[in-house]
Amino acid sequence: MGTQVFYFVAALSVIFSLLVIFSKNPIHSVLYLILTFFTFTVHYVLLNAQFLAVVNFIVYMGAIMVLFLFVLMLLNLNKENEPNKSNLIKIVGVIAGGCLAVTLIGSFKAVSINTPLVLQNPSLGLVKNLGKELFGPFMLPFELSSILLLTAMVGAVLLTKKEEKQNG
Repeated sequence: MGTQVFYFVAALSVIFSLLVIFSKNPIHSVLYLILTFFTFTVHYVLLNAQFLAVVNFIVYMGAIMVLFLFVLMLLNLNKENEPNKSNLIKIVGVIAGGCLAVTLIGSFKAVSINTPLVLQNPSLGLVKNLGKELFGPFMLPFELSSILLLTAMVGAVLLTKKEEKQNG
């Protein structure tokens, strides 16, 4: 059952990513990209990497893609101002597509489709294990980085308050 879900979601990932590339409307491209990121989130869940799934869902789908969508909606997208594509850009696109095809062929040769990959350690991507590593041997660097970020936030607030007093 898990293998069938993987192949279905992988097919959706490929379809949505192709729709991102071939869509004429940039807003539709962003919406297809959000769906592509959602399929990646499903892949992370299937790989038992819940933390990456949640981060992908919140950061990429929730914040960055909404920002892209708002920026595209605010831009003036006139068709008459669109420059013609030069031959150099077309040649580079063909070379990049060829590199992608070689990579896909190599990956299909390296991994047999009939033998699905199985995790050696099923608790590999769990948030509990990430917390043990983060708050175990990396406790001091984690706390130092949090103090550094807190100091930067306080400094930014103080600088804006100082500018408001001078302007006001």
